Amino acid sequence: MRVIAGTAKGRALKAVPGTNTRPTTDKVKEAIFSMIGPYFDGGLVLDLFAGTGGLGIEALSRGADRAVFVDLEGASIDVIKHNVQAAGLGASSEIYRNEALRAVKALEKRGKAFRIVFLDPPYRMKEMDSLMQELAQRNLLEANAMIVIEHDAAHRYPEAFSFYEQMKHTQYGDTAVTIYRYRPEEVGSPEQLEE
Repeated sequence: MRVIAGTAKGRALKAVPGTNTRPTTDKVKEAIFSMIGPYFDGGLVLDLFAGTGGLGIEALSRGADRAVFVDLEGASIDVIKHNVQAAGLGASSEIYRNEALRAVKALEKRGKAFRIVFLDPPYRMKEMDSLMQELAQRNLLEANAMIVIEHDAAHRYPEAFSFYEQMKHTQYGDTAVTIYRYRPEEVGSPEQLEE
């Protein structure tokens, strides 16, 4: 694994030991960033279920201002710390060991809004749409923020729900990538958020 483009291009990234973490392949990462970027003019990034931190690091390398990395596993946290330093991006990174929903609740108190959110949970977790509802309810997203879900290709997320509109859905073998745009003014209504 490596950083594909930007200021840290070519830097090698360490994988998390063992088989519990499934890092995003370089091919899928390249596809994700060609769909959402490929370069950014600042903004905050949230890498939830960060694993190796590869997606958040790639976003920082391509011009995001700051990234918050969250993972529940201690081994992943150690690897993320190593990888942000190896990429020379430690100063623009925050790393927290926490469960995703608890992290979202904690981030609400900070009053910050994210421009890009990466959700790459273990494939058995199929409720990223409800986690996205939490992000919206807690005002953690900029208008037009992009949410990238990496998931099992056998699972399909809805084309639109509450304030989210699906922009892209692509498959790479048993991996699928679904990208949403957050449109608080255009899609859905506040009542739908409470369902």
